[in-house]
Amino acid sequence: MKNFPFYRQIDFKDCGPTCLKMIAEFYGRKISIEHLRGLSETSRGGTNLKKLSFAAKNVGFDVIGARLSLENLDKAPLPCILFWDNNHYVVLYQRVNETYHIADPAVGLIKYKKGAFVKHWASSVNNSDNPSEGIALLLEKTEYFDSVKSEPPKKKSGYKHLLPYILKYKSLFLQLCVGLLAGSLLQLVFPFLTQSIVDVGIKNESVQLIYLLLLAQLFIFLGKIALELIKGWALLHLSTRINILLVSDFFKKLMSLPISFFDTKITGDILQRIDDHSRIEKLITTSSLNILFSIFSILIFASVIAYYDFYVFLLFAVGSVVYVVWILFFLKRRELIDHEKFRLMSQEQSLVVELLNGMQTIKMNNVEKEQRWAWENKRVELYNVLIKGTRLEQTQDAGAALINELKNILITFYSALLVIEGNMTIGAMLAISYIIGSLNAPLHDFVGFVKESQDAKLSLQRLSEIQNKPSETDNGETKQLPKSSHDIEIKNLNFRYPGSDVLVLKNINLLIPQLKTTAIVGASGSGKTTLLKMLLRFYRPDEGTVFVGDQNLSSIDLKAWRDHCGVVLQEDFIFNDTILKNVVISNIEPDKERFLNAIKMANIEDFIMKLPQTWDTVLGNEGMGLSTGQKQRILLARAIYKNPKFLILDEATSALDADNEKIIVDNLERFFEERTVLVVAHRLSTVKNADQIIVLENGAIEEIGSHVELVQKTGKYYNLIKNQLELGD
Repeated sequence: MKNFPFYRQIDFKDCGPTCLKMIAEFYGRKISIEHLRGLSETSRGGTNLKKLSFAAKNVGFDVIGARLSLENLDKAPLPCILFWDNNHYVVLYQRVNETYHIADPAVGLIKYKKGAFVKHWASSVNNSDNPSEGIALLLEKTEYFDSVKSEPPKKKSGYKHLLPYILKYKSLFLQLCVGLLAGSLLQLVFPFLTQSIVDVGIKNESVQLIYLLLLAQLFIFLGKIALELIKGWALLHLSTRINILLVSDFFKKLMSLPISFFDTKITGDILQRIDDHSRIEKLITTSSLNILFSIFSILIFASVIAYYDFYVFLLFAVGSVVYVVWILFFLKRRELIDHEKFRLMSQEQSLVVELLNGMQTIKMNNVEKEQRWAWENKRVELYNVLIKGTRLEQTQDAGAALINELKNILITFYSALLVIEGNMTIGAMLAISYIIGSLNAPLHDFVGFVKESQDAKLSLQRLSEIQNKPSETDNGETKQLPKSSHDIEIKNLNFRYPGSDVLVLKNINLLIPQLKTTAIVGASGSGKTTLLKMLLRFYRPDEGTVFVGDQNLSSIDLKAWRDHCGVVLQEDFIFNDTILKNVVISNIEPDKERFLNAIKMANIEDFIMKLPQTWDTVLGNEGMGLSTGQKQRILLARAIYKNPKFLILDEATSALDADNEKIIVDNLERFFEERTVLVVAHRLSTVKNADQIIVLENGAIEEIGSHVELVQKTGKYYNLIKNQLELGD
């Protein structure tokens, strides 16, 4: 079999589409991972065999998903996709005798003996009568596959992406380059001074000349130290600014992405990408400047060696080439280890975040040990990869040091022979020894730069995946909210979440009249919150349209639309900041009168005023220290302070006692009159006064009407109210 094309998964859950990408390229067609990820609907939980089969059929494969015995798998056409370790996908691309060749997108190209192979593959089948049975996705290309051309290669966000950051500080870069050049020239003087001391000063017994040469060396050395200090401060200034710019631009892009992007990423993947910026910043500043210095030093000093003796130069050149080739020999293996390290660090970070966020639940269920073990097991995996990397680096460094030392010994030996034969002075020999010693650092820096540029390339690859994502405002909307009618009309809307087969909203047709209150009720999971998120444009409908007045909601400027919406969602966030900042949630100077009115209407004024620092009290992360009811009232005050045209409340008072809820409902009654209100609630007291009540069941509208009309129907709404009253009794 020809060399199998290997690609590594970018994210933790990208194994399925990455396997399909490898097989497609094996058959001669290049398909982007983004396209395959979309077809297979890969989400934060990955993808399943059904969706992976759909993606494979879509790109031109005949697909059979089957549970096979090992005997039948050995007869199956290769390559094929295997379900691996019960949570992963790999490609089986070749079998030789009892050795199975696997392309694992998380690890690399690996060979397994029969026993080890079965252990990984058969673990994907539970309660099988046959212990050597597993799940496979068999693929054969069709005529359609050959008829479609490969996708044109996407413009990569490579090192050109970094050019604007360098140009922004080009004057500082230029100053640093001049400083490094001056340092190199000062360094160049030392071997000639050393030769002069020996060949002129000592030979002619001129103590005065020796003093003069040594004094010159001292001043040059002090000049070098001064240049190094200046370079250090300039680099610190430059690297700090570039790092801030890089991470700031990353956050700018990250915050422009739709909510659906965050639904498909685990937290660790995003945190690791933030860490990737430190590699890039180091490459742009320290490494790139050092390599310029190193290349200049190597060229100048190599020329000086050639001036002294061509054969010494030849020994140096051959030794240096062998040294560099030895280092480059390990780059591919370092790349594999780096990818594995990224994957495990991402998983470990996600576990830590999960552990900290779920501490209350962990303690409630006495599972501290189990959760700690889960983290420890992941840490052990990471430790083993780090050990593997350390061993590789030690082998690389030991071999490089040996090659370098052998080169130095051979040059010293040959130079000594030339001195004995009278073809070289002792001073020239010492000068060459000094130059060889000085060249060790630039050569090491050159190799270090190769390593760091490889690391930065991998980091850029991961970051470019985010930079190439379309922003949620990339659909060209420019229109403002219509000035006349603000009725919201939903027509034939269908929606399902990415990675799900189930329609969450089905054929929704609905008119939400302006300046009226519309309530949405229904059982948990009926699609109430999803409908609100569709109106906020967190997601785009699979089918159907939403209008505001006579304008399509998708054509209205997104920021302008959200500026007009005051929202309280169930998963809304309270920041680690003051109560005032959490309500105002803007850098604009707070309007104290509006703020006081908002906290009064949300019935949290008394609580805030009793605090020692009143509204300047800093709240803990996610509102730590507040009750759920207090959090809800602060979130409600936030929505009221915004003074929106549209008020959207999702279970905004669900955690409040009856007295608090009654006060807030009474306070909001006049506030509701001046705006369009959409309320999701379970409690009768919250919805009964609504102008219109929508009953949702399994994502579809079952009933529409007022409280009185729906009770008279004795349908779904009536049963919901009846059950609630019975529970109350």
